[in-house]
Amino acid sequence: MQTTSRTFTLIKPNAVAAGATGKILDRLIADGFRIRALKMDFLSRNRAARFYTVHRGKPFFEDLVRFMTSGAVVAAVLERDGERAVEALRTLVGATDPARAAAGTIRREFGESVTRNAIHASDSPENAREEWSRFFTPDEITEIDYTPEV
Repeated sequence: MQTTSRTFTLIKPNAVAAGATGKILDRLIADGFRIRALKMDFLSRNRAARFYTVHRGKPFFEDLVRFMTSGAVVAAVLERDGERAVEALRTLVGATDPARAAAGTIRREFGESVTRNAIHASDSPENAREEWSRFFTPDEITEIDYTPEV
């Protein structure tokens, strides 16, 4: 039986507002990720502050929270074959600063700045589980495999 692993992503308000959600999801799927849960949501100030608590006290924290509450976000639990879903997603999204992100990465294509970089990607399997639990109950994460009919 093949091993799979999961990670979490959050498409940020600027990418959602720009109509890039579908293009980003297509890129994730083309890279071998399967969507196990997907939800459009809005973050309150408290939820955004808790989500980014690791940055509390940093000069950009308030701007980040304000940005993350400025519009809709799209949360997703992603799965792929192998044990490196977190690393694979972080490679696909690229560096935090879109100007420094490699060509072909999601942040390079859709990001605007360090804060408005289009997409969040969990940095560890443990953080991925903790982050997706803020958006999804266990019942909302599907275990069903599907093969589209051609």
